[in-house]
Amino acid sequence: MFALNFISPHNEQLLVERKKSATIRLGDIRDTYPDNSIVWVTVGGKYGPKKKLYQAIIDRAIAKSFAELTETELAHQDPTIKTVDELITAFEKIYDKKIYIEDTVTVVHFSEIYG
Repeated sequence: MFALNFISPHNEQLLVERKKSATIRLGDIRDTYPDNSIVWVTVGGKYGPKKKLYQAIIDRAIAKSFAELTETELAHQDPTIKTVDELITAFEKIYDKKIYIEDTVTVVHFSEIYG
């Protein structure tokens, strides 16, 4: 089993409240998160300790450009982000580099496993 880790405290809040069921990651990382994989959803710094929140299944990982993202995908990523431009601005802060609308991202849809 491996982890789907989130660094931001904002993401931790969304995950705890079960308002986040997808993550959009820069690049094509479909090989990292194959469909039907079981993962721990965790929060914590890149090289620090992590806190397990729950187990989840990767429902689907889809590579596409920022331009192809749907409103639904944005909402599942973060309900406070309404447009692709807002997401690009957020990613530029996270990745500390210029992001373009034609850049590739992977939308990783996941569902909590109960029990």
